[in-house]
Amino acid sequence: MPVPILTVVDDLIFLSKIQQTAQQVGVPVEVIDPAKVEEHSRKFLVHAIILDLNHRSGRAVELARALKTNPDTRQVQVVAFLSHVQTDLAAAARAAGCDMILARSAFTQQLPQLLLKLAG
Repeated sequence: MPVPILTVVDDLIFLSKIQQTAQQVGVPVEVIDPAKVEEHSRKFLVHAIILDLNHRSGRAVELARALKTNPDTRQVQVVAFLSHVQTDLAAAARAAGCDMILARSAFTQQLPQLLLKLAG
């Protein structure tokens, strides 16, 4: 069964928080390589992607833009998080089409409700 929420996160602390919280609220999540997101999102019924804007690939904003400009994936919700001081990166992510951009602290605080909402 395809997982409705994909995570493009390589920060082990945040990844662990996401996985633990997802398990607690009963929402399946899948960690995925950024290079496979578009294909996976087209093939399966993906509801949302949680995107670390500081992903080591350096392609997080490009990935969001690609998803939001592709007719096959533009409906997928892209929720991104970053450090609250990265205002330029937040602006770039907003321009790329991210549906929600949260500071790391807000993301962590809202994670249980966010996962339930995104799983829809």
